[in-house]
Amino acid sequence: MAWQRRTKDELARRVARDIRDGAYVNLGIGMPTLVANHLPPGTEVILHSENGILGMGPAPAEGEEDYDLINAGKQPVTLLAGGAYFHHADSFAMMRGGHLDICVLGAFQVSATGDLANWHTGEKDAIPAVGGAMDLAVGAKQTWVMMDLLTKDGRSKLVERCAYPLTAIACVKRVYTDLATFECTRQGLRLVDTVDGLSAAELEKLVGLPLAAPAP
Repeated sequence: MAWQRRTKDELARRVARDIRDGAYVNLGIGMPTLVANHLPPGTEVILHSENGILGMGPAPAEGEEDYDLINAGKQPVTLLAGGAYFHHADSFAMMRGGHLDICVLGAFQVSATGDLANWHTGEKDAIPAVGGAMDLAVGAKQTWVMMDLLTKDGRSKLVERCAYPLTAIACVKRVYTDLATFECTRQGLRLVDTVDGLSAAELEKLVGLPLAAPAP
């Protein structure tokens, strides 16, 4: 194998690279929170957390955590100058009202046309965890997904049709994974980039779906 997977931090850096200056962005629970640590210097991105924070900064240094200041995943965060706290209901009004440019979410599955399944696997012993995912997926101007491409048993999380309960339909615009970046279109998946050494043909075999070539 001539290629290496992106580490979680490398993946977060790849996502951060595509966030435009001045964007209002929600980072979902799990891997997406790492994006806050990799925003390019000099870029102003206003980070939102659904529990009622706007102007969130990167994770605090070890020993400087304040557990009265946490994100929606109960992780300690920092607040940048000009940041604000507000009621949960106001936070959801921002999410539902189209005031966020981008949300970055994790996922169990994403379909080739952008359907999102990220709140429940449908297993009898699984604990549903919808949170604000549905509100974010349909309320943000763009929904991006950040996840490993394959499950632990080697199955692609990018699928022709989601087998798990849907969070929202045709909402995902981009999928950032440890092996490649994709766009979801009405016609199916378009490849944006891959890790060094991984060919489009090899990737297509891993995904199990046709991949349109990157845009010129």
